[in-house]
Amino acid sequence: MAYKIVFALALIGVANAAVLRTIAPAPLAVAPAPVLAKTVELEEVDPHPQYSYSYGVQDALSGDNKGHVEERDGDVVRGEYSLIDADGFKRTVTYTADPLNGFNAVVRREPIVAVAEPLIKAAPAAVAVAAPAPIIKAAPLAVAAPIVRQSAPLALATPVVRSAPLAYTAPIVRSAPLAVASPILRTPLRYTAAPAYAVANL
Repeated sequence: MAYKIVFALALIGVANAAVLRTIAPAPLAVAPAPVLAKTVELEEVDPHPQYSYSYGVQDALSGDNKGHVEERDGDVVRGEYSLIDADGFKRTVTYTADPLNGFNAVVRREPIVAVAEPLIKAAPAAVAVAAPAPIIKAAPLAVAAPIVRQSAPLALATPVVRSAPLAYTAPIVRSAPLAVASPILRTPLRYTAAPAYAVANL
């Protein structure tokens, strides 16, 4: 069945292509597009670029302390930057870049040594030096004799008596079902109307 559908669609496609070929499009007169002359301005390229810059930040309020220095002479770039890492170390990176060796960087990490001045300077305390006490030799310790405890072995005065297995003599008694003592009321229940509530406008 699928082959029949594919074959029918192919025939329809060929028939449509044949009909489209027989109808020739009308010739259209196309106006030639105007040729625009584009002027290209060439930028001058410095064959030996040179620059040098630097910046530094030292903010005592936020604790931000960083800096960067870089210079270029032709194809050789040299620079250095430093910053304070979160763990309290100062990281300094010195780098160079040139066509022969590529980019090379050397990283140094140095701990920051910050010595805070004490808020209150205390006066030196006077220390009295006393003469050392004389050394007295103590008498040797006496060792007491070991304590020996002797006890008589335990004796069982009465023999062990084993009891006889338990015997059930009374039969199991089942109780009678419970009887209802009060009579069942046969009077129907009466329903009363629900109380009416008044709603006041607020």
